[in-house]
Amino acid sequence: MPLQPRHFGWDVAGKVATITLARPERKNPLTFDSYAELRDTFRALTLESSVKAVVITGAGGNFCSGGDVFEIIEPLTKMKLPELLTFTRMTGDVVKAMRLCPQPIVAAVEGVCAGAGAILAMAADLRYGSPESRTAFLFTRVGLAGCDMGACAILPRIIGQGRAAELLYTGRAMTGEEAERWGFFNALHPSGQVLAAAQAMAMQLAEGPTFAHGITKTMLHREWSMDIEGAIEAEAQAQAICMATEDFRRAFEAFAAKQPPRFRGE
Repeated sequence: MPLQPRHFGWDVAGKVATITLARPERKNPLTFDSYAELRDTFRALTLESSVKAVVITGAGGNFCSGGDVFEIIEPLTKMKLPELLTFTRMTGDVVKAMRLCPQPIVAAVEGVCAGAGAILAMAADLRYGSPESRTAFLFTRVGLAGCDMGACAILPRIIGQGRAAELLYTGRAMTGEEAERWGFFNALHPSGQVLAAAQAMAMQLAEGPTFAHGITKTMLHREWSMDIEGAIEAEAQAQAICMATEDFRRAFEAFAAKQPPRFRGE
């Protein structure tokens, strides 16, 4: 069933879907509805076999400024604890859905990438930015803890414990150059070219062995909580499953014929 989100842009070109956070006049903040729809969209992608890779970006030269001050922050100040916990669990479910959907997710980050916007970029599999990008996990700036939506678990694995601690304690903005040097961004591209670079990578991934990509993503996620012996055994089983696919056979036949392989994700 084709996805038709209402609270952000959704475009499919070939095997690649692009999600565009599209409230450029406010630097693309999130609302209760857009959080919920992002969660539901990434969950639905588990069954959307025609989409092989996903790009997430923002309109108007910015990625996402986080939760909308008047549509989220102000209402939260008036809620009781049970309602607040319902909200924080729902936002965490967005990250869970991003990590559990089988498609690789590429974030194209320009301009402001703050708060929950920084979390969305963090939860992607690959991230591209520009020198002008500014990424801030600014929860402490509004009196909250830095441990939001999995930040204390995921961010240290990307940039290291000490660097993550600095950003999460201070809420300061990480420059584009820092983000690339620290490994948060896979690469920097000139402003205006980041989305094209992210879509090109997504298209490359979408033409690859997409079943195997899904296995790779699953293992990257699950092995965080495994010991080395368990991880090696899990990877042995995962690789054996991939060896039973037609893509593996096609790759060998193409190599033997000195031709490029044509993968079908099966």
